[in-house]
Amino acid sequence: MSVAESLARLEQQRDALVRAALDHIAFDGWSMMSLKAAAVDLGLAPEEVDRLLPGGVRQAIEHYVAMTDREMVAHLETLNLPDMKIRERIATAVRERLKLVEGHKDAVRAAVAWLALPQNLALSAKLTARTVDLMWVAAGDTATDYNRYTKRALLAGVYGSTLLYWLDDTSDDHRDTMAFLDRRIANVMKIPKIQAQIGKITERVSRLGGKAASCVPSPLRVFRQFGSPR
Repeated sequence: MSVAESLARLEQQRDALVRAALDHIAFDGWSMMSLKAAAVDLGLAPEEVDRLLPGGVRQAIEHYVAMTDREMVAHLETLNLPDMKIRERIATAVRERLKLVEGHKDAVRAAVAWLALPQNLALSAKLTARTVDLMWVAAGDTATDYNRYTKRALLAGVYGSTLLYWLDDTSDDHRDTMAFLDRRIANVMKIPKIQAQIGKITERVSRLGGKAASCVPSPLRVFRQFGSPR
């Protein structure tokens, strides 16, 4: 067996183990107990968890997010995203990402709680950055300048707030979450226009001199306004 084949097989085994663990996580959280119970379900010795996931719970959560990202990308490739407006592409990406995990909301809630711990915030940021980057790439974004990072930062805020809203949403088919998502995207889509307006105002005020500059709204205040859940 080649190295590539061995790595692919290992990835499949990890996928199977993490999927099997999801039902146990609803009761025992993201823990070694859940992972070992999943191994038994698959007919493996509990010790196999150490071989498949030497990083333990941390690696299991990271793998779960990456696995779901892969499934999201594969599904988005089957849709006609190029025929949609950009805001529809992004909304579709977020919706499809949530649909993939809607059967395991308890596991997602437990993962969010684990990632919110101070010692795990760096990993949380890394995983969110990867997810939103894949969403933008699927949406056809090819930006390489500062706009690339601005878009991803804004989408991280939209995705993160929508995910938290979704966790507590009990409406049919998560209709309230979808409406919340649409509002958040509508808010974010206004930011480039507002930035352009601020730039023009700032340029004019700068010609008038110091005191008038205090009348110009801070870009940071604008980002805070539209970065808060509505």
